[in-house]
Amino acid sequence: MAVRELNCLYEPCPIPLIKAVKELKTMQCGDILVLRSDQSCIGVIVEEWGQQNNYLVRVVDLENGEWEIYIQKP
Repeated sequence: MAVRELNCLYEPCPIPLIKAVKELKTMQCGDILVLRSDQSCIGVIVEEWGQQNNYLVRVVDLENGEWEIYIQKP
């Protein structure tokens, strides 16, 4: 299992999700992508996408209006 990070700070929605989907296509099953964003909508959007596509998603609210979204490839 590998962990990759994707920094999408200051990028408007839905660009972080688009970049995450592209990155996840290059990853193996079980790998985790950590997406960093400062867009308040990104957690909801990625959770909905994850449910629709069977990805495990966990959103962590960091300080200063930033979020880390953990996405595990099934």
